[in-house]
Amino acid sequence: MKNTLLGSIYLALAASIWGGMYVVVKVVVDVIPPLELVWMRYLVAIIALFIIGLIKRQSWKVHKRHFWLIVSIGIIGNTISIVTQEYGTMLSSAQMGAIITSSTPAFMVIFARFILKERLNIKKGISVCLATIGVFLIVGNGNIDMSSQLGGISLLVAALTWALMSVLIKRVPSSYSSLLVTTYSTLVALIILTPFVLKGLSEISIAQLSHPTIWSGLLYLGIVSTACAFILWNHGLQLLNASSGGLFFFFQPLVGTFLGWLLLGENIGGTFWIGSFLILIGVLLVIREKE
Repeated sequence: MKNTLLGSIYLALAASIWGGMYVVVKVVVDVIPPLELVWMRYLVAIIALFIIGLIKRQSWKVHKRHFWLIVSIGIIGNTISIVTQEYGTMLSSAQMGAIITSSTPAFMVIFARFILKERLNIKKGISVCLATIGVFLIVGNGNIDMSSQLGGISLLVAALTWALMSVLIKRVPSSYSSLLVTTYSTLVALIILTPFVLKGLSEISIAQLSHPTIWSGLLYLGIVSTACAFILWNHGLQLLNASSGGLFFFFQPLVGTFLGWLLLGENIGGTFWIGSFLILIGVLLVIREKE
């Protein structure tokens, strides 16, 4: 039960941080294009992760048979999923992004069943259903333009790849710390993205980057939203089974919508509170589930 509670706290914190990230991205993306923004936040994150590793005297040794698993996590989750999510949101709308990416926990249940052979039960099914309904109530208040097909396909790829990455993390032996897995997977993404961003980086205005709002936003995205949140998410998944852990992903649209209302003046209706209640009920069912 202790592992379940700790894992739940880690996953809820990670998803909440990512929910708040959208407020920052909305400001920074006006200066830095999506792909270059992902690369820059990973650069800041990798520096922060290596500093944390030095302080903790982290061993960076990885057995050869586990090396490609960690590389796969970096390619699938840190690269494909994050980039397609950024572009999908840009090509469609934030509400469509929230709805489509909220399918991630359902995909995690499916992948966990076939890859990890995790047993499905009625309680998990009810939890996912309640939380999914809650997300639709939260983000379904505005007019959603479903004609942005390319953006929708991109967001679906983001949801599928993030779910697959989260399940693959369960295949990594517990002897490897979440710091090690996060650092190497982030480094893989940084290396892959570098050739694609070199031209775009040269066109970004240094004067705009030096503005306090932009560089502080980059530091937040790199250190808090990437380094810290990825460590929390990876560690939380090691303490819970994958199908239950995915439910905490629903905190992302909940927190994002609330902060959008609080900081950006975006409108939310009464259904926001009903949806939030349903999400919390779904999460409580998972926390109370016996290990």
